Amino acid sequence: MAASHDHYRGWGDVVTFAACTTARIGEVSGCRVDDIDTTQWIWTVRRQTTPAPGGLTDKGTKGKRARKVPIVEEVRPLVAQRILSAGPDARLFTGPRGGRISTAVLRDATHWDDVVTKLGYQHLRRHDLRHTGLTWFADAGVQVHVLRRIAGHGSLTTAQRYLHPDIHKITAAGAALSAHLSALRAPRSLPSPIVMTR
Repeated sequence: MAASHDHYRGWGDVVTFAACTTARIGEVSGCRVDDIDTTQWIWTVRRQTTPAPGGLTDKGTKGKRARKVPIVEEVRPLVAQRILSAGPDARLFTGPRGGRISTAVLRDATHWDDVVTKLGYQHLRRHDLRHTGLTWFADAGVQVHVLRRIAGHGSLTTAQRYLHPDIHKITAAGAALSAHLSALRAPRSLPSPIVMTR
């Protein structure tokens, strides 16, 4: 990322991976090479990095349960490259000096607030990457009960609160309903009579 010290590419990798996997920044930080199945391209989310007295620590996921998250084709080269440069039990993502990442570290290292303001997205927070990823999955037609499992949410209601369809999806929904109503109003043709022959 251009705004970061020494232009450390790892920050951009963290942002991309977080959005494409609907993960919390702490979960991205807690991801280890062994958590990634490159045969099926599935990430088993087992831990997260969180602030604790004395610094950052790893603990279980927010829901206390491991969950499976697909790694989409678009980020597989990034993940494969990071796996090649790390050991088997190493963290997939670290800071430039090998340290753990937190949302505050990401914010400060990338000058997040300044960058998103310059881009016109001053409302964008790091956690919104999770909302973005879940909305992409929903817009692609993934059912909400599957989204709930990917996100690790305890209820469908929580999962639905993360979805923010864009204006194109909303207008497309209106067009779909209009087409459905038009089909219902259209005169129905009667079936052809069956002619019996001997």
